[in-house]
Amino acid sequence: MDTIPDSPAREAATGLTEPPFLSTRTGVLTLLLLCAVQFLDVVDGSIVNVALPSIEHSLRFSQQNLQWVATGYVLTYGGFLLLGGRAADLLGRRRVLVAGVVVFAACSLVAGLARAEATMIGARLAQGVGAALMAPAALSLVTTSFREGVDRHKALGIWGAISGLGSATGVFLGGVLSQGPGWRWVFFVNLPVCAAILVAAFRLLDGDRSHRPRRAFDLAGAVLATGSMLLLVYALIQVPDHGWKSIHALGAFAASALLLVGFVVNERRCRTPLIPFSIFRVPGLVAADVTQLIAFAGFYATFFFLTLYMQNVLGWSPIEAGAAYLPVTVGLGISASISPRVFGRFGTRPVLVGGAMLAATGIYTLSRIPLNGTYLADVLPGLIVMSLGLGVIFVGATVAANAGVPASQAGLAAGLLNASLQLGIAVGLAIFSAVATTRTDHLLAVHANAAHALVGGYGVALRAASAFLGVAGLLALGTINSRGDTPLPPAAEPRPETL
Repeated sequence: MDTIPDSPAREAATGLTEPPFLSTRTGVLTLLLLCAVQFLDVVDGSIVNVALPSIEHSLRFSQQNLQWVATGYVLTYGGFLLLGGRAADLLGRRRVLVAGVVVFAACSLVAGLARAEATMIGARLAQGVGAALMAPAALSLVTTSFREGVDRHKALGIWGAISGLGSATGVFLGGVLSQGPGWRWVFFVNLPVCAAILVAAFRLLDGDRSHRPRRAFDLAGAVLATGSMLLLVYALIQVPDHGWKSIHALGAFAASALLLVGFVVNERRCRTPLIPFSIFRVPGLVAADVTQLIAFAGFYATFFFLTLYMQNVLGWSPIEAGAAYLPVTVGLGISASISPRVFGRFGTRPVLVGGAMLAATGIYTLSRIPLNGTYLADVLPGLIVMSLGLGVIFVGATVAANAGVPASQAGLAAGLLNASLQLGIAVGLAIFSAVATTRTDHLLAVHANAAHALVGGYGVALRAASAFLGVAGLLALGTINSRGDTPLPPAAEPRPETL
């Protein structure tokens, strides 16, 4: 069964014009399915954080190993994204999506039933691999199922809103489940969702039948690229705890760089490369990916430090801190839903720049948090302004990064975009944690009390995050200004050996 709409070539040959896919019942259900996949991936990156104290007590985790319950998922999720994206192009998008969901569900069950540290950490590492297969396959299905133009812009607008909602609601859901039925339900709740996704995937998505001949898989490239990504993310994860000059970080950075050099050499020599470098000739793709990386370094750090401020300084409970972000979902939903209409008139570039500057303003407002702050006066205004910019960037970067990408490389483009987001999260935590810690330590050294020192550290980190959003706005000037009618540039057409 093939539910993907007819191609423009087929329409031209038959003289028939299919209605926009998003205007059909199948199109709406397909988009909801793919958005559910992304929501699940994003939520599981943050939903566990609030449950960590309960997991630590229940499984008798050491403080050193506890961090791997959260960072293990981010490590393998970010590390395997490029491989997952290219696998979707070569092996079939539905096939890779289904495989990822099965792995994700199995690991959720193992994590929920875990009785020991090793079991939990192993399950989270493998769960990240499942997410790395799911995310680029789902996004590439969005870009190949919905035509370039208003139809795709609307689909990506909804995709961006759902992705942002996952980021904003994960902490809240983690608090509700942990203090309600218990921390194990943070993992068990994934099972019915995964079951529904699998049923819907076989009913709604194309069966990946391909008329192209099978080709050799670039195993060496896969090992080198994945190893380099894993080591890079690992190094960035180590920085907040061990510092930039620690043997853990420096060794991982050096090894990652060596593997990257080996990967580039391999790709230039390989007849069937894992990542055809022709994709980087798609206008604006690199700029869009880097814009998202820098922007989400700032965004994620803002959520991180603001949550610490609400709990460590204002004394809020995990549920209260999580509930504080609910207005973010409203602002994000509004901006993400409006963005596709604005793109059609002005293009993605000016909207991306404006969204980044708006978000920078909101985060700078949050950086002025006082010691005895209140939610309505000191937190909510900045959150609302930031959320409006967040929705624009989520949608704008996704549209700009996929404009003009050949269908045969849609999975790779999705993997690159998702990898930029995960790297941004790791980069942001590494840099801004170091900034906050340095400022806090300085204030403690001059005999400030602990609360003042914490607020000082959080404030300077948030100001740095605001500056990152400003830089993201400048980088967005290099993205393609897509209004939905972007033709496939000749430079981006894949050569036969790189299909």
